[in-house]
Amino acid sequence: QDSFDSSLFIIFLPLLLYRKPLSFQDLGAHLERLLSEGEPTEDNQAAEGRLGPQPVVLDHTSGFEGLLFVDDDLLGVIGHSNFSSIRATTCVFKGKWAYEVLISSQGLMQIGWCTLNCRFNQEEGVGDTPDSYAYDGNRVRKWNVTTTNYGKSWAAGDIVSCLIDLDEGTITFCLNGQSLGTAFTNIKTGPGVAYFPAISLSFKESVAFNFGSRPLRYPFSIDGLVNPPATDLTKAQKLLGYIKNVLSTAIDTQEERLVEKECAVWRLHGEPTVLITLAHIFNHFAPLMCKVYLVEDVLMNFLLGILEGGGSVDEHPLIQQLLDLFWLLMEDYEVNECLKQLMMSLLRAYRFSPIIPDLGFQIHYLRLTTAILHHEKRVVSLTNGTFDVLRSVVFFYIKTPLRVKEAGLEELIPTTWWPTHFDKEGKDEREPKDESADERLRRRAYERGCQRLKKRIEVVEELQVQILRLLLNNKDKTTGEASRYIFLNKFRKFLQENASNRGHPTALCPPEYMVCFLHRLITAVRTCWDEGNRKSPGSIRNEEAYVPPQLFYNGKVDYFDLQRLGGLLSHLKKTLKDDLASKANIIIDPAEIQTTSMDDLDEDEESGAAQLRKKQAMGGALARPSWLSSPTLGRANRFLSTAAVSLMTPRRPLTQPEKVKVRTLTVEQRTEEDIEGSHSNDGLLLGRPLEEPDQPIADKSLLEIVDGIVMMYNLSVHQQLGKMVVVSDDVHEYAVALKDTEEKIARCPARRPDILEELQKSQKVFAEKLNHLSRRLAWINATIYSKEKMLDVYWLLCVCIRTIEHADNTGSLFAFTPEFYLNVAMNAYSALKNYFSPANSMEELPGYEETLTQLAAILAKHFADPRIVGTDIKDSLMQALASYVCYPQSLRAVERIPEEQRVAMMRNLLAPYEQRPWAQTNWILVRLWRGCGFGYRYTRLPHLLKTKPEDANLPSLQKPCPSLLLQRHMAQLLSMDKDMAASFLNSVLNQLNWAFSEFIGMIQEIQQAAERPERNFVDTRQLKVCATCFDLSVSLLRVLEMTVTLVPEIFLDWSRPSAELLLRRLAQLLNQVLNRVTAEKNLFDRVVNLRLPGLESVDHYPILVAVTGILVRILVDGDRQGTSRAASVLLSDPCFQLHSIQHLLGEGGGVLRMSFGPLSHVSLFMSRMFSLSVLQPTSEEDLCPICYAHSISAIFKPCSHKSCKACINQHLMNNKDCFFCKATITGVEDYSKPLTEIDTTSSL
Repeated sequence: QDSFDSSLFIIFLPLLLYRKPLSFQDLGAHLERLLSEGEPTEDNQAAEGRLGPQPVVLDHTSGFEGLLFVDDDLLGVIGHSNFSSIRATTCVFKGKWAYEVLISSQGLMQIGWCTLNCRFNQEEGVGDTPDSYAYDGNRVRKWNVTTTNYGKSWAAGDIVSCLIDLDEGTITFCLNGQSLGTAFTNIKTGPGVAYFPAISLSFKESVAFNFGSRPLRYPFSIDGLVNPPATDLTKAQKLLGYIKNVLSTAIDTQEERLVEKECAVWRLHGEPTVLITLAHIFNHFAPLMCKVYLVEDVLMNFLLGILEGGGSVDEHPLIQQLLDLFWLLMEDYEVNECLKQLMMSLLRAYRFSPIIPDLGFQIHYLRLTTAILHHEKRVVSLTNGTFDVLRSVVFFYIKTPLRVKEAGLEELIPTTWWPTHFDKEGKDEREPKDESADERLRRRAYERGCQRLKKRIEVVEELQVQILRLLLNNKDKTTGEASRYIFLNKFRKFLQENASNRGHPTALCPPEYMVCFLHRLITAVRTCWDEGNRKSPGSIRNEEAYVPPQLFYNGKVDYFDLQRLGGLLSHLKKTLKDDLASKANIIIDPAEIQTTSMDDLDEDEESGAAQLRKKQAMGGALARPSWLSSPTLGRANRFLSTAAVSLMTPRRPLTQPEKVKVRTLTVEQRTEEDIEGSHSNDGLLLGRPLEEPDQPIADKSLLEIVDGIVMMYNLSVHQQLGKMVVVSDDVHEYAVALKDTEEKIARCPARRPDILEELQKSQKVFAEKLNHLSRRLAWINATIYSKEKMLDVYWLLCVCIRTIEHADNTGSLFAFTPEFYLNVAMNAYSALKNYFSPANSMEELPGYEETLTQLAAILAKHFADPRIVGTDIKDSLMQALASYVCYPQSLRAVERIPEEQRVAMMRNLLAPYEQRPWAQTNWILVRLWRGCGFGYRYTRLPHLLKTKPEDANLPSLQKPCPSLLLQRHMAQLLSMDKDMAASFLNSVLNQLNWAFSEFIGMIQEIQQAAERPERNFVDTRQLKVCATCFDLSVSLLRVLEMTVTLVPEIFLDWSRPSAELLLRRLAQLLNQVLNRVTAEKNLFDRVVNLRLPGLESVDHYPILVAVTGILVRILVDGDRQGTSRAASVLLSDPCFQLHSIQHLLGEGGGVLRMSFGPLSHVSLFMSRMFSLSVLQPTSEEDLCPICYAHSISAIFKPCSHKSCKACINQHLMNNKDCFFCKATITGVEDYSKPLTEIDTTSSL
């Protein structure tokens, strides 16, 4: 007993003042006395110089202007209109005060102080009125009616401190604890003047305020607007000191004495003395640990101190022991609240920590997070929302530093480098041959610095993956579900919120967070997949992963109304219910299928809107996804609007199941058995079709997570990958500008020192900018575009390809596949090709060529798949195929797919152009021909070679790479299928007629607008449409050239149906084009000479060489009979003008002077054309009474009326009645004028 009493004496050091021996009987009373000694004054008493309620929050009742989202704690705010303003509920009029703003987005905001008299609107905010003062880190300025430069630029994750000294009349701002200097002096003070914290922010911008309800990150020895809980803080620190004493004290029962030991080796062994002592301490400590200020200031700092020694989390079991104590000596609700506040404090600390060279802050907070999640009670915490997946995405983000100097990148990467060698297209050369020794040394030093940075970032990424692996543990089931199934259901909820709110950016997870989360999740899932594969050797490896097709139709996974390839799910379940029964053994109960009409849907939407309006009218909180857009991470939000109008589109509640879902459970209702299944239940894989192999794949929960990863990439990851490329583009542009400047300096004459000085200034600016950007690019390449991240996207691409292939094998059930699988397959390939180069190359990826071929087969098969009904996805497939055939490697992949698929693809491309989008189809055919046509080997138009292209990586600017194999398939199809050839060419000619007519009409309007003295500008949209019509006309002419070259008999063999009609239509269009383009000083000439921006591609060359290619083929390269027919038809067209041909030959000062071999033969036809023109009928009686252009060559039966074959053939395509008598035509016979009539005419 003496030793026990001695232990109490050691633990509670103030016993020196306590005269009586201390025992367990009076320990509680003694603790009470100790905690009450030196107790501070009342926390909530009014501080001098401050006026307003406690705690301080944002004034959501009257102190705002515009549309705003405000979190439930009234500390976080998101702008939802042009420029919204809001102030706090408390003001200050005397003394020194401070508050902090946690910057969640780096856009346009003005943060500071204002008086009650300030009136704001949608154009003027804080700092725009006389008695308001603001700092704007977006534009790096300070505002008080007028504006001047001030401070530094801020970034998401920074903390702005706003300090006001009303005694001295000054306002100062600090960024991440560093003072930016005094911003304002001599501010207005005195009676009646008090300042409120205030902010104005533009649409989608978000921040959170800390007025002192949590410890200020950078206190500056100045009071916050909220009184800190001084009494509770003192108690908590005392109690924590007692706990530390317990942990560092041991009882040697054999020698009956106390011994000191290290806290880190303490273990909970159930010693009664220790437990009873701790129980008394926790009786006071537990209630305090439910308060956020104390958790953040006392508990979090204590736990972080335990981990300061470094090493892995497993080397610090003390944290696990402490958590055991928490669960043993605290009520469950206290532990849950304490851990919840602890995790939120860690999340805030991680998110708003500055970047330092070793990423020490981030590593520190992640290690503690990992240690907490290592505890065996993790499942209980997950179930109770302690670690909310929706919020925890923040933990997997590594923010990009905007200010490289403060992030320490100058020390980490002391030597910078950027490309200085460019090819003819302006692209960077990966390994230039003429690189100097100095450049090589700089590049290698820069690469070593990038590697050092990458290794430090990998430490953070590894900790993030550890957290996810803990959450994906499926073996830690105690009383409830295992961690993985809790995580999975919350992960699906996360996807649901982001998929359902895509029209409301303020409700979405920021895409930069999504990118990091996706990569960590892929790494963790692949690790878990491999672990499962080792335990089940028959299952497939993660490199062969795919999502089985039954997930798409068995109702086990909810896709939240996302579009399926075959349309709406309700429609598919009704139309394909028999296929589901026969192929997948899924029977749909007719009673479960309710007819869903558009009227029903409208009613649902209206009722939802009515409920929403009612809720707002009652002043209730508007439900909003509950987590990340605001740094306060509140669970509900108030939507503030001075206009009292909600801008949100009404939608049905997220948890409401669809009316026609079959066997679908809501996310919250699913259990492990629903996902993994049991002996009599296939779980997620219910309804395996016969085409699907009966082979174990992986844990079914992992399959659903992989499905979610694909969806997440489609939601926002791909767009973010494209946005971050801008830094690399900036480096390239500045490098080109610097090189150009250095060349000008070298050429600058010595007599012009003024020019030399300006050039040297520019050189210095460009070099400084490149130093900054190259270090920032190193960070981005390490976190976003590294080799490992590229492999993640490539794995995702392969998953999508295999999933699509397996779904395609199910026949009609393929229609159930969500559209986003095809989108991700196309977008992931685009990202690998365009975003990760030149740092990484697709050619280095494993199985690269095979994957290209598989994707080519998917695009070739499905761009015209009748099972796919969505217009957008069909357009995307067509555009992807069009881009695919522009590059040699991907075009060769198309040529490697099976011949049957290639022929089917070409047949679909040659379908008539009417009733479908045809521009992309035509573009594909043009790309297959480009490089073979007449004068068609150019990459850029000759007259544009001196200008720099906006983006040399565009598909349209790639070098010609024609496909002779696919051309051969096209020739075979058009030659063998005469009906298809006729319908295809008729549609091409129709579209050419339309496109060129539209183009001529538009240039007439442009010419008229340009000639008006009062208005000498033209609408840019009209110019763009005009250029598009011109480009379409040229591409259609090239397809005609391709056709007449590959299959000339379509036009020249008049034994084929419609051959003569097609040739006459072709001649008519060619003559129209030539007449419009070649006439001297005509409309076309005048518009081209205007050189309007947007009409750069409109020129004589592209359209005239296309026409020339057709003429050369039909007039020169064909057999004698064919060329004679072509010449005769061309001359007989009433639009034919001989000077157009002379213009093409360069005669008479024509603009198109070409010395191309075959054209020399055209002159031989000139004399023949003259002779043929003499033989043309001159008598009106011999001309067709319909067109008056061609000779009468057909007679109708039975009415015996006559016309030329071209007119009657074209008429009979749409109508069977005679032109003249309206009798039904039963037949058409050839007609030739009797010889006697010819003689009579000649004599006349």
